Parts: sequence; structure tokens; C-alpha cells
Amino acid sequence: MISQRPDRVEIVEVGPRDGLQNDRTLLPTAVKAELVRRLAASGARRIEATSFVHPKRVPQMADAEDLMRQLGALPGVSLSALVLNERGFDRAVATEAFQEITFAANASETFSQRNQGTTLAQNLETWRGISARALGEGLFRSVTIAAAFGCPFEGEVPIGRVVDLAREIADIGIDELSLADTIGVATPRDVELRFGAVKEALPGVKLRAHFHNTRNTGYANADAALRAGVAALDASLGGIGGCPFAPEATGNIGTEDLVYLLDRSEVRSGLDLDALRETTVWLETVMDRRLPAHAAHVSPFPAPAP
Repeated sequence: MISQRPDRVEIVEVGPRDGLQNDRTLLPTAVKAELVRRLAASGARRIEATSFVHPKRVPQMADAEDLMRQLGALPGVSLSALVLNERGFDRAVATEAFQEITFAANASETFSQRNQGTTLAQNLETWRGISARALGEGLFRSVTIAAAFGCPFEGEVPIGRVVDLAREIADIGIDELSLADTIGVATPRDVELRFGAVKEALPGVKLRAHFHNTRNTGYANADAALRAGVAALDASLGGIGGCPFAPEATGNIGTEDLVYLLDRSEVRSGLDLDALRETTVWLETVMDRRLPAHAAHVSPFPAPAP
């Protein structure tokens, strides 16, 4: 039985990391810092600010340490960093800037080796070490199962494999588990079935969802995730983003479009749609192009009182 929508949901703003990591535009560090500040001012309370990965593989994230030095403290905001190995974790901890650590495990062997250069078993052992250290540092631990709805190289990913992987990750230690539709192939039925299976296997584990809008199903999937009991949704301002190692992995669902959907569905997110619209227009000016999301380019509804 799929539950009704909750009254409130967390939005994890991933634009500064997942939004920019695959973009052809290399933004100056100061602009990235301003983007994070503007998102915080718009009400975002969880922001994925950057990733600590090899700069040759993801050059857009090469300035991670500089970004955190320029950004400084943001009261009331939980900043997270993506790390894929212990070296990345060391770099993130050294900044003393983060409250959360995000790690990625992959639902297929081929994608694990293409994306992270490790086998699934090696990847889990890496998480074992990072999880223990993150717990000792007092950091919130979030793990994303990438390609949980389909693999760009192997095709269909069995639900049983996702559930088994989720159990292994939870046994090692997590505070939150996310299922990611890395290549944007999911439909609402897929969302209900996979989150339902994981929820049954891991009762009490906080669940999060990450959707790409590659096939224009991302927002329907987000709504289905809410009904399936997901507590947090990822979104990227302007709908920018993608995975550098997954062919055709286009943009994330747009934060402003998601907030419009939530507002009209009477689900509180704590984000200010007008402020998000303004920040999208600013970001489009910086990036010198129109971004994929829509809400910044249509009239507010209902229209503001005169």
C-alpha cells in the first residue's frame, strides 16, 4: 500500500556538485560560493557543495578546498561533500567545513568499474572504512546507490540486487540511504516497487531519492517517491547536471520546478520559490544560457496580489 504524500519533505540541493560536475561551463570558485550562499538564502538547509574526486576525472570539482575556504560558515545549513575513497574523505575532513558525507555505491559491476574504478566488493570495503571514520568525526553518513533503476551498460537492474546491496550498506553503517536514477529511466511504478522493497527490507532507515529528468519522468517519480515514504528529495537549481561517466545522463529535476509541485500539493519544503526563480535567472546570466527547468520562465501562479 502506497502512503499519501507527507506534509513536509526535505530537499537536498545538489546543484553546486551534481549540477555543475558534468557541465561544459567551468565556473569561477567565487561564483560557486555565491551560488551556495544564494541557495541558502532561498531556504535550502541541506546543500551538496562539492566533491573530493580526482581533478583530472572531474575538472569542474578541482577547486573543492578553495571553494570551502571562500564560502565560510553558513549558520543553519548542513553542507555535504561527495567522497569516493579515503583520500577524498581525508581532504573533506581537513576543511572542517562539512556536516555530511555522501558516498556512492553502484548497482552494477560494470558501472562500478567505469564510474569509480573499483569492483562492487572493493567499493563496499571502502565504505566500511569511511563509515567508521565518519561516525567518529560526528558526520551524517548518506550513501547513494547509483544506477538503482537501470545501468547504462548492463541495462535492467534487478530489484533483488538493489535490496541486497542496500542491506550490505546498512549493515556497514549509514544514517540515510538514497536510490539514484542516474540515467533517468525510472517510472513511478519503478519508484514505488524499489523503494517499497527497500523499505520492507530496512524498516526505519531514512530514505532519499535522486532523479534525473532524461525521459521527462523525473517529477512524476519525485511525487511517487513521496507517496512511497521517501523523506528527502534531491534537486538541482535550473535542472542542471548529469553524470560524467554515464552516457546520456542529462539534467536533474529542477529545484524551482519541484518546489512549485510541492507547494501546489501542500507539501512544505521550506524553500522560497520566488527566491529560487531569481537565483536561476542570475545563474543563467553567469552560465550564458537558458537552463532546463521551467518555473523561472513563466508567470507565478497564482499571481501576486497587486
